[in-house]
Amino acid sequence: MAMTDLDKIIKAYDIRGLVGVELNDELMQAVGKAFVVALGIAKSAGGAGAVVIGRDMRESGSAYSAAFAAGVTQLGVDVIDIGLASTDQLYFAAGFLQLPGAMLTASHNPAAYNGIKLCQAGAKPVGQETGLKQIKELIKANDFELAQVSGIVSKRDLLSEYASFLQQLAGLTKVRPMKIVVDAGNGMAGHTAPTVLNLPGIELVPMYFELDGNFPNHDANPIDPVNLVDLQNKVLETSADLGLAFDGDADRCFLVDNNGELVSPSALTALIAKRFLATNPGSTIVHNLISSKAVPEIVAEAGGVAVRTRVGHSFIKEVMAQTNAVFGGEHSGHFYFRDFWYADSGMLAALIAIAELTATDQSFSELIANCARYPQSGEINSEVPDAAAAIERMLRKFGDGHEIDRLDGITITAPSWWLNVRASNTEPLVRLNVEAATPALLHEVTQSALGVIRDF
Repeated sequence: MAMTDLDKIIKAYDIRGLVGVELNDELMQAVGKAFVVALGIAKSAGGAGAVVIGRDMRESGSAYSAAFAAGVTQLGVDVIDIGLASTDQLYFAAGFLQLPGAMLTASHNPAAYNGIKLCQAGAKPVGQETGLKQIKELIKANDFELAQVSGIVSKRDLLSEYASFLQQLAGLTKVRPMKIVVDAGNGMAGHTAPTVLNLPGIELVPMYFELDGNFPNHDANPIDPVNLVDLQNKVLETSADLGLAFDGDADRCFLVDNNGELVSPSALTALIAKRFLATNPGSTIVHNLISSKAVPEIVAEAGGVAVRTRVGHSFIKEVMAQTNAVFGGEHSGHFYFRDFWYADSGMLAALIAIAELTATDQSFSELIANCARYPQSGEINSEVPDAAAAIERMLRKFGDGHEIDRLDGITITAPSWWLNVRASNTEPLVRLNVEAATPALLHEVTQSALGVIRDF
């Protein structure tokens, strides 16, 4: 079989590549077969004997999904196809049905890409060490023993069950009257939001709900503030109470308050943590190390235990499982829930924000104010020839007399600011995050740090 460079497209947590260049139907079929073998899914191997699959709105999704399903069924395993879905809807299906799952998506990548996110039954992630490395070797060998009896493909719509499950987890039966703008970015929130947010009291103002994998309005990547400008303007124009922005596969959510201001994912992490600690006193909350220091402060004030992790969903999920944490938040807009099989759901995070707003007569900007205590730089990337040398320069410049830890790159903590510098795992980049007591100090430390990083 003509094969693409598998080392390039099989990433740490998923498979992702250019449609028609690095990905094709033949490869997708091979991934389906390898998935069955690597995870021992066939009944003859003691497995579940079935796989659940979903796909996002990308044009190649339908053909690739069918090719993947063909690979699975050729090895005697059944496929339950939930059709168009968000990634967290596929995680729901994998948990609800207790089956391994595959989501055809390239997340927030541009239109030219597609890919697959794989999980075990109960939405447990499949990464390099939990199946992807073996899947790669199996595809290279291309020596699959086809079953004498093929599996069958059946279709099942789980959207209403998914919506009810999230509403129940968020404790939402009714909502105080509010107007919510949702920017789906032509991604899968255009499919899920009308059902999930169909609650008494919510007036939904849709933006870019038409499913279109070419992303005609803006990239479906809300971590870049330029993609949130339309939402900010619409919130102000309609006098809305809240704005929600989702990425292409709708597993990440970013918020805009009633004043059109961006809400830091750290502030939302703190708000959700407070809600969980009210109903689960003394619980553990996990946050990654570039989250605001307001997060552990607020967790401690609410009687919880804050546990800090490296950046990346595999670390968050692993630590949550180890500590039985009720909730975990990442500064990239991923939010993880113990009662959602430790998987992430931006839609559930949004529902909890709505529940918190319903429980008060405050505006969202007033509600979130105490959670957004310190100015933050956001993540600033610099291309450097030698990341280790850049980090060493930072230590020499900023390290003296300050607390230093090496959990992920280096974090340097001073009395009125902290910064983290770490190398990208995939690109020749160094990533900088800074937080300080005042905007002026934030600007000063950030500019000084960038000067050091880029001084090569």
